[in-house]
Amino acid sequence: MILRLTLLLGREAVNVLLDETPAETQRQLIEEVAQVPGVLSVEQARLRRAGANFFADLTLALPRRYTFEHTEDLVEAAKKAVRRVLPQADVVIHTVPRQAKAESIFDRVRAVAARHNVSVHELSARSYLGRLRVEQHLELDETLPLLEAHNFVTAMETEILREVPEVDTVLTHIESEPATIEQPEELDLVDRQIELAMRATAAQIPEIADVHEVEVRRQGEHIYVACHCTLPDEMTMQRVHGVITEFEDRFRKQCPEIDRVTIHPEPATDNSR
Repeated sequence: MILRLTLLLGREAVNVLLDETPAETQRQLIEEVAQVPGVLSVEQARLRRAGANFFADLTLALPRRYTFEHTEDLVEAAKKAVRRVLPQADVVIHTVPRQAKAESIFDRVRAVAARHNVSVHELSARSYLGRLRVEQHLELDETLPLLEAHNFVTAMETEILREVPEVDTVLTHIESEPATIEQPEELDLVDRQIELAMRATAAQIPEIADVHEVEVRRQGEHIYVACHCTLPDEMTMQRVHGVITEFEDRFRKQCPEIDRVTIHPEPATDNSR
C-alpha cells in the first residue's frame, strides 16, 4: 500500500512538473469542439497545463466557402466549446480552409471567387449535349479599365475550370460595382409618373400583395428605381425570383428609360408588423 501510494503521488507530482494534461480531458475537449456546427475536423489540438491554468491551442478545418465574418463567429463558438470542458482555459484557435465532402459545383465556384475577394451572383449551370457550362455575374470596381477587368475574370475562369473539372466552359457577365456616393435630386412630375407606373404594374401580378417605399432617383441622365415588394410567407425563393423578374420586365416595358431597378422582396408577416 505504501509503495502504491508513493507511485501514485509521485506520478501526479511529475505530471504537474511536466505540465502534462490528462488524455481523457483532451479527448473530451476535441469531441466538444468537433460538434460545433461548421467545424469539419479538429486537425491539431495542443493542451498544456501550468499550475492551475490550462492553455489550449487548436487548428480547425472549416469549409473554404465561409466568409471572414462567418469564420469569426465560428471561432467564438469553438472557444465557448473549449471552456465548457475547461472553464478557465486560455484558448487560441487557428483555422484552415478545406473542401467539404458534400460541396456542390456552386460551392466550389464560390470558393474560387472568395479566394479572389469577390462575390458572384446569378450563378447557374446548364448542361447541353453532355457539356456543362457555368454562368455567373461578377461585380468589379467601376473605375477599373476593361483590359484589367477582363484579365482578372479570365484568370478566375481558368481557376474555376481547374478547380471544377466537371465544367467545360465558364461565361462571366461583368458588372460595375459602384465606387462613388450618388447625390439624389428632388422628385419632379415625371418621377411621380414612374412611381405610379410601378404600382400599377405590381397590381397586375396576383402574388404581389403591395409595393411600398418606392424611391426614384436621378444621377445625371440616369434614373434608378427601388422598392419593397410584399409576397406570401410560404413562397419559395425560386418562385420569388420568378415573380420579381416578371415584375421588373413588365415595369421596364412601361418605363424603358429606367437604367436600374432594385426590388427587395419581403414576407407578408414581416410587413404586417
